Amino acid sequence: MSNKIYPIGIQNFEKLRTGGYFYIDKTELIYRIIKTGSYYFLSRPRRFGKSLLISTIEAYFQGKKELFEGLAMEKLEKDWNKHPILHLDLNAKKFDTEDDLLRLIDRQLLIYEQEYGSAQSDETIDDRFVTLIRKAHDIIVYTRILCSLFYRIKNCRVVGNPVLKTKCYILLECVGKQEILLWHI
Repeated sequence: MSNKIYPIGIQNFEKLRTGGYFYIDKTELIYRIIKTGSYYFLSRPRRFGKSLLISTIEAYFQGKKELFEGLAMEKLEKDWNKHPILHLDLNAKKFDTEDDLLRLIDRQLLIYEQEYGSAQSDETIDDRFVTLIRKAHDIIVYTRILCSLFYRIKNCRVVGNPVLKTKCYILLECVGKQEILLWHI
Protein backbone atom coordinates (compact mmCIF):
# COMPACT_ATOMS: atom_id res chain seq x y z
CA MET A 1 0.00 0.00 0.00
CA SER A 2 1.34 3.42 -0.96
CA ASN A 3 1.77 6.28 1.52
CA LYS A 4 0.85 8.76 -1.21
CA ILE A 5 -2.07 11.13 -0.62
CA TYR A 6 -4.81 11.49 -3.24
CA PRO A 7 -4.64 15.04 -4.63
CA ILE A 8 -8.30 16.00 -4.22
CA GLY A 9 -8.68 19.62 -5.32
CA ILE A 10 -4.94 20.03 -6.11
CA GLN A 11 -4.60 21.75 -9.48
CA ASN A 12 -0.96 22.79 -9.25
CA PHE A 13 1.64 20.36 -10.66
CA GLU A 14 4.49 21.70 -8.53
CA LYS A 15 2.46 21.40 -5.32
CA LEU A 16 1.35 17.91 -6.31
CA ARG A 17 4.90 16.71 -7.05
CA THR A 18 6.61 18.32 -4.04
CA GLY A 19 3.80 17.45 -1.60
CA GLY A 20 4.03 13.68 -2.01
CA TYR A 21 0.67 13.32 -3.71
CA PHE A 22 -0.37 10.38 -5.89
CA TYR A 23 0.13 11.20 -9.59
CA ILE A 24 -0.74 9.14 -12.65
CA ASP A 25 2.01 9.85 -15.15
CA LYS A 26 0.59 11.39 -18.33
CA THR A 27 3.75 13.25 -19.22
CA GLU A 28 4.53 11.06 -22.23
CA LEU A 29 1.22 12.16 -23.77
CA ILE A 30 1.93 15.79 -22.85
CA TYR A 31 5.38 15.53 -24.45
CA ARG A 32 3.85 14.18 -27.67
CA ILE A 33 1.28 16.99 -27.74
CA ILE A 34 3.99 19.61 -27.26
CA LYS A 35 6.38 18.17 -29.85
CA THR A 36 3.93 17.29 -32.63
CA GLY A 37 1.76 20.34 -33.16
CA SER A 38 1.33 24.04 -32.82
CA TYR A 39 -2.20 25.02 -31.73
CA TYR A 40 -4.51 23.00 -29.54
CA PHE A 41 -8.05 23.34 -28.33
CA LEU A 42 -8.70 20.91 -25.49
CA SER A 43 -12.26 20.59 -24.31
CA ARG A 44 -13.12 18.38 -21.34
CA PRO A 45 -15.87 18.36 -18.71
CA ARG A 46 -15.55 20.19 -15.39
CA ARG A 47 -13.28 18.63 -12.76
CA PHE A 48 -11.43 16.66 -15.43
CA GLY A 49 -7.87 17.90 -14.87
CA LYS A 50 -7.60 20.84 -17.27
CA SER A 51 -5.97 23.17 -14.74
CA LEU A 52 -3.50 20.46 -13.69
CA LEU A 53 -2.69 19.87 -17.37
CA ILE A 54 -1.95 23.57 -17.90
CA SER A 55 0.11 23.68 -14.71
CA THR A 56 2.12 20.64 -15.87
CA ILE A 57 2.75 22.19 -19.29
CA GLU A 58 3.76 25.46 -17.64
CA ALA A 59 6.28 23.67 -15.38
CA TYR A 60 7.70 21.94 -18.47
CA PHE A 61 8.09 25.23 -20.38
CA GLN A 62 9.72 26.78 -17.29
CA GLY A 63 12.36 24.04 -17.51
CA LYS A 64 11.60 22.62 -14.04
CA LYS A 65 13.27 19.28 -14.66
CA GLU A 66 13.28 18.36 -10.96
CA LEU A 67 9.47 18.17 -10.92
CA PHE A 68 9.53 15.50 -13.65
CA GLU A 69 11.95 13.19 -11.84
CA GLY A 70 10.78 9.59 -12.21
CA LEU A 71 8.22 10.49 -14.89
CA ALA A 72 8.30 9.70 -18.62
CA MET A 73 9.06 13.35 -19.46
CA GLU A 74 12.39 13.13 -17.61
CA LYS A 75 13.63 10.50 -20.08
CA LEU A 76 12.03 12.03 -23.17
CA GLU A 77 13.23 15.63 -22.86
CA LYS A 78 16.95 16.21 -23.37
CA ASP A 79 17.30 20.01 -23.41
CA TRP A 80 15.08 21.40 -20.60
CA ASN A 81 15.10 24.93 -21.98
CA LYS A 82 13.22 27.70 -20.25
CA HIS A 83 10.66 29.45 -22.47
CA PRO A 84 8.70 32.64 -21.92
CA ILE A 85 5.12 31.87 -20.94
CA LEU A 86 2.03 34.03 -20.97
CA HIS A 87 -0.53 32.17 -18.84
CA LEU A 88 -3.87 33.94 -18.91
CA ASP A 89 -6.23 32.41 -16.37
CA LEU A 90 -9.75 33.49 -17.19
CA ASN A 91 -11.00 31.70 -14.08
CA ALA A 92 -9.41 34.29 -11.82
CA LYS A 93 -12.72 36.10 -11.65
CA LYS A 94 -16.24 35.58 -12.90
CA PHE A 95 -17.06 37.73 -15.90
CA ASP A 96 -20.56 38.33 -17.23
CA THR A 97 -19.92 41.14 -19.68
CA GLU A 98 -17.31 42.01 -22.26
CA ASP A 99 -16.09 44.86 -20.01
CA ASP A 100 -15.57 42.41 -17.12
CA LEU A 101 -13.54 40.16 -19.39
CA LEU A 102 -11.44 43.06 -20.70
CA ARG A 103 -10.67 44.21 -17.13
CA LEU A 104 -9.65 40.67 -16.18
CA ILE A 105 -7.33 40.39 -19.19
CA ASP A 106 -5.98 43.91 -18.55
CA ARG A 107 -4.95 43.00 -14.98
CA GLN A 108 -3.19 39.86 -16.16
CA LEU A 109 -1.40 41.69 -18.99
CA LEU A 110 -0.14 44.31 -16.50
CA ILE A 111 1.67 41.57 -14.56
CA TYR A 112 3.46 40.32 -17.69
CA GLU A 113 4.20 43.86 -18.85
CA GLN A 114 6.10 44.42 -15.59
CA GLU A 115 8.21 41.36 -16.36
CA TYR A 116 8.72 41.74 -20.12
CA GLY A 117 8.01 45.42 -20.79
CA SER A 118 5.40 47.32 -22.79
CA ALA A 119 5.10 49.95 -25.50
CA GLN A 120 3.50 53.33 -24.84
CA SER A 121 2.06 53.34 -28.34
CA ASP A 122 -0.17 50.32 -27.61
CA GLU A 123 -3.75 51.46 -27.17
CA THR A 124 -5.77 48.24 -27.21
CA ILE A 125 -5.50 44.93 -25.40
CA ASP A 126 -4.78 43.31 -28.78
CA ASP A 127 -1.79 45.63 -29.34
CA ARG A 128 -0.53 45.06 -25.80
CA PHE A 129 -0.79 41.28 -26.19
CA VAL A 130 1.15 41.28 -29.47
CA THR A 131 3.83 43.53 -27.94
CA LEU A 132 4.11 41.20 -24.92
CA ILE A 133 4.61 38.19 -27.16
CA ARG A 134 7.36 39.99 -29.08
CA LYS A 135 9.08 41.32 -25.96
CA ALA A 136 8.93 37.97 -24.13
CA HIS A 137 10.40 36.23 -27.16
CA ASP A 138 13.10 38.90 -27.66
CA ILE A 139 14.17 38.80 -23.99
CA ILE A 140 14.72 35.05 -23.96
CA VAL A 141 16.47 35.04 -27.35
CA TYR A 142 18.70 37.97 -26.30
CA THR A 143 19.59 36.18 -23.03
CA ARG A 144 20.47 33.00 -24.91
CA ILE A 145 22.56 34.93 -27.43
CA LEU A 146 24.52 36.50 -24.55
CA CYS A 147 25.00 33.07 -22.94
CA SER A 148 26.07 31.65 -26.29
CA LEU A 149 28.58 34.48 -26.82
CA PHE A 150 29.96 34.00 -23.30
CA TYR A 151 30.33 30.27 -23.98
CA ARG A 152 32.19 30.95 -27.24
CA ILE A 153 34.58 33.41 -25.61
CA LYS A 154 35.23 31.10 -22.66
CA ASN A 155 35.73 27.94 -24.72
CA CYS A 156 37.00 29.48 -27.99
CA ARG A 157 34.87 27.21 -30.14
CA VAL A 158 31.37 26.93 -31.55
CA VAL A 159 29.36 23.73 -31.25
CA GLY A 160 26.18 24.79 -33.05
CA ASN A 161 23.64 27.41 -32.08
CA PRO A 162 20.15 26.33 -30.97
CA VAL A 163 19.58 29.85 -29.65
CA LEU A 164 17.08 31.11 -32.21
CA LYS A 165 14.74 28.11 -31.95
CA THR A 166 13.08 29.56 -28.82
CA LYS A 167 9.32 30.03 -28.85
CA CYS A 168 6.99 32.01 -26.64
CA TYR A 169 4.14 29.90 -25.27
CA ILE A 170 0.66 31.18 -24.55
CA LEU A 171 -1.52 29.21 -22.15
CA LEU A 172 -5.11 30.37 -22.06
CA GLU A 173 -7.24 28.75 -19.40
CA CYS A 174 -11.01 29.10 -19.24
CA VAL A 175 -12.08 26.13 -17.18
CA GLY A 176 -15.46 27.63 -16.34
CA LYS A 177 -16.10 27.52 -20.07
CA GLN A 178 -14.85 23.90 -20.31
CA GLU A 179 -11.95 24.71 -22.60
CA ILE A 180 -8.21 25.28 -22.65
CA LEU A 181 -6.18 26.67 -25.50
CA LEU A 182 -2.48 26.02 -25.93
CA TRP A 183 -0.72 28.11 -28.53
CA HIS A 184 2.90 28.43 -29.36
CA ILE A 185 4.37 31.07 -31.54
